[in-house]
Amino acid sequence: MARIPTTTPSTSVASAEDNVLIREIDEAVREDAVLNFFRTQGVKLLGGVTLLIAGLGGYLLWDHFSESKLEAQSETLVSALDFANKGDFKTASDKAAPLMTNSNSAGARTAGRFLQASAALEQGDTGKATTLFKAIIADAEAPPALRDLARVRDVSTNFDTMKPADVIAQLAPLAKPGNAWFGSAGELVAMAHLESGNRVEAGRIFAQIAKDEDQPETLRSRARQMAGLLGVDAVVDVEKLLEDAGVAGPNGAGAAASE
Repeated sequence: MARIPTTTPSTSVASAEDNVLIREIDEAVREDAVLNFFRTQGVKLLGGVTLLIAGLGGYLLWDHFSESKLEAQSETLVSALDFANKGDFKTASDKAAPLMTNSNSAGARTAGRFLQASAALEQGDTGKATTLFKAIIADAEAPPALRDLARVRDVSTNFDTMKPADVIAQLAPLAKPGNAWFGSAGELVAMAHLESGNRVEAGRIFAQIAKDEDQPETLRSRARQMAGLLGVDAVVDVEKLLEDAGVAGPNGAGAAASE
C-alpha cells in the first residue's frame, strides 16, 4: 500500500514562502541596525578617522622635518670639519657655533662643542676649551661615552694645574680595563699616583695598560717603559716583544747573528 504523504503541496509552498519572508525580514533588520549605528555613532566614527589621518599626517610631516634638520646639522658639521682640516680653526669654530643651541639634537650639540673646544686648544685658549668640555660633561642628553671623553680631555688639558687627588677622583672610574677610555684615563691616573708618591699603584696601572692589546702600541710602549722604571714587569711575551722591535727573529736568533 502506498504511504500517505505527511505534507501537502500547499503546505510545502507555504513553508518555502515563510523562509523567504524570514530572510527578507532578517536582512531588513540588519540594514536598519547599520543605518541606526551610523546615525547615532557616525559623527564620532568620522571624527576618530579624521583624527587618525591628521595624526598620521602630522607624524609624517614631523619625520620629514626631523630628517631635513638632521641633514642640515650634518652638512654644518662637515663644513666645520673641512675648515679645521685646512687649519682655519677660527672659521671652523664659527661654522660649528649654530650646532650648540639646545634646539639641535644632543649628538650635533656635543659634536659642535668638541669641535669648538679643539679649535680653542689649537688657538691656545685653554679657558674656552675647558668651559666647553665641562658643558659636555654637564649635558645629561649627551651620549655617555662622549661625556666620558670630555672628562678625559678636560683633565688632560688642565693636568698640570690640578691636584693629583682631583685627577684620581675624576678619572678613577674610567681607568679600569675594559672601559672605552681606559688607556688615556689610566695613564693620567697613573701619573697622578706617581706625583702623589704612590709608586706601587702607578706601576700597577702602567703594567695593565702595557698588557692591554686593545690599546695603541705607542701608548703600550710608553706604559711598559714607565712600569719598568717603577720595577713592575709589564711584558707578557718577551720573544714577541723582541721580534716586534726587530731585535730577534721568530726563532729567537739575534738579528746580528743572521748577518
